[in-house]
Amino acid sequence: MRLETNRLLLRPWQDTDAADLYEYAKDDRVGPIAGWPPHTSVEESADIIRTIFNHPEVYAVELKENRRAVGCIGILIGGNSNFEISEQEGEIAYWIGVPYWGKGLIPEAVREVMRHAFDTLNLKALWCGYFDSNIQSYSAQSKCGFRHHHTEENKYNQFLQDYRREHISRITYREWLELSKR
Repeated sequence: MRLETNRLLLRPWQDTDAADLYEYAKDDRVGPIAGWPPHTSVEESADIIRTIFNHPEVYAVELKENRRAVGCIGILIGGNSNFEISEQEGEIAYWIGVPYWGKGLIPEAVREVMRHAFDTLNLKALWCGYFDSNIQSYSAQSKCGFRHHHTEENKYNQFLQDYRREHISRITYREWLELSKR
């Protein structure tokens, strides 16, 4: 599956993306605020492409202008989510490399993934989470119509083996439809 916006192509990850992935995922400003450790090598990035990113509905965020993968976005449906949600709901997870922060690329990608989730996959609601320190993620969610649902205290993060406060937001299909009419 490929999804497209004005500036982005959202497409499956490829082995040839390993160097691009490593370039952005090695930055310690990216992974830890999203809950995962920085990548340590191109080989590790290639392994992550083959395992973690090799799932339906997980997309490389590719810039049309230079054809480089600069981030990741995905929909984790039902039991694949980090949250306890039904099989008719999904969690949107995303990140983007530091040079592309503040350019509106993630909200652009999230809006397209939301459209796909509601129109094509017929999901009933979408969820997102962000840790206390990740103000950028909160901003992207707000711009896309997600509203705070609840906060989980001392949530264990298996990737960094720590405990964090996670804020959970949600948008329903009906709420999305209302926003789409504006």
